[in-house]
Amino acid sequence: MTAEVAAPRARECSCPVPLPCQCGFGTLLAARLRALRAAEPLVRNGQLLAASSVVAAALGSVFWVCATRWYDAATVGRSYAAISAVGLLSALGRFNLDHVLTRFLPTAGRHTRRLVLRCYAVSAAASALAAGLFLLAVPWLSPGLSYLRTPGLAVAFTGAAAAFSLFVLQDGALTGLGRMGWVLGENSVFAVAKAVLLAACAALAVTSGILLSWAGAMVVAIVLTNLVLFRHAVPAHHRADRTGAPAPERIARYATADYLGNLAGIAANCTVPLLVLGKLGAEQNAYYSLAYIMSDTLYVIAFSMGGSLVVEAARAPERLGELARRMLRHSGLLLIVATGTVALAAPWILRLFGPAYAEHGTTALRLMALSALPNAVLAVAIGAARVRRALGWLFGAQLAFAAMLLSLVLTLLPILGLTGVGLAWLLTSSLLALALLLTLPRWLPSPSRSTR
Repeated sequence: MTAEVAAPRARECSCPVPLPCQCGFGTLLAARLRALRAAEPLVRNGQLLAASSVVAAALGSVFWVCATRWYDAATVGRSYAAISAVGLLSALGRFNLDHVLTRFLPTAGRHTRRLVLRCYAVSAAASALAAGLFLLAVPWLSPGLSYLRTPGLAVAFTGAAAAFSLFVLQDGALTGLGRMGWVLGENSVFAVAKAVLLAACAALAVTSGILLSWAGAMVVAIVLTNLVLFRHAVPAHHRADRTGAPAPERIARYATADYLGNLAGIAANCTVPLLVLGKLGAEQNAYYSLAYIMSDTLYVIAFSMGGSLVVEAARAPERLGELARRMLRHSGLLLIVATGTVALAAPWILRLFGPAYAEHGTTALRLMALSALPNAVLAVAIGAARVRRALGWLFGAQLAFAAMLLSLVLTLLPILGLTGVGLAWLLTSSLLALALLLTLPRWLPSPSRSTR
């Protein structure tokens, strides 16, 4: 098609109104899509992963709005604690292999299918085992979750831990294969499915409907995503390997360091709601849980952008310094807008879940949302360490965050309640970002030196 023919079509409005459009929405949308397609892969893929996080959070909020309408606050608090436990147990058994897939699949070539399947098998089996052991010890570890020991819920809980590992791993596989748009589709399917299943559980008066619908939606997303993954993305990656890339080496050592560091961070995230549940009760934990869900989206945006950095720098490690600094600027500007918006709109966002959530959770949400901005520095530092295989930095940065967060929560929670938890998040991110910026030359090569 010639430029003369294509140009008029580019000016046509895409609004679904059979009249001349005066709003310019279609033209602006088309221009934005063209700009995104033309952008450098680092920025384009980072934006797609960030968009996936935002869409998943927006659609996921429907799930929690419905949950707070159809179930009392105590049930919401217990259910969120159970989901947090699933996340922790999945992290124990997943061995951080999702980041292994993101780091090594870009150059895995014809070894891609074998690497993905091995990661799946190891993670699912280990996560199910961890869940079974947790259920045996739950009366001592977290008595508030003893209801999970009933036969039906025990099976669902164990299956959910294994399924969550697969759910996270397939995100890592899609990211490593450069299919960031599919990550967006997968998370959208999951969000819609769990809202539909929750409605069915509420209509049938299923007491544990929140946990069961969340787990059932994961199964739907896993089946659909892997059909596409193994029928299209993996074969295409095999065909693109024209040079016979060797199998990735030294994965175990890399995975161990990344696993230990990431496990510390996930353990801290999943332990905080258990601490709140034990100190303040189920209702206060419900208020914290909803604030955490909102602010965690901002954290996921930063680490999603970091995932794009890992994929692009793995293909061109000599550009790491240039790409990391560009990603730090880009994610910082994006998060300034996002964190400011959430902090200002916090009471109105939480009021969607009920007036009690806005009354008790607004300050915590504001503090936790603001903490996501300095956390962008940590996301880039971890991404750079993964590319460089700098195992000491990879482990140390994540361990430092977890240790500082839990120490501050244990100190401030008894004194300030939920406000103390929010303050702990903000202080942890800010202090760690300051330390990383002061030591920037030690963990990130300059652009001139990285291109040698």
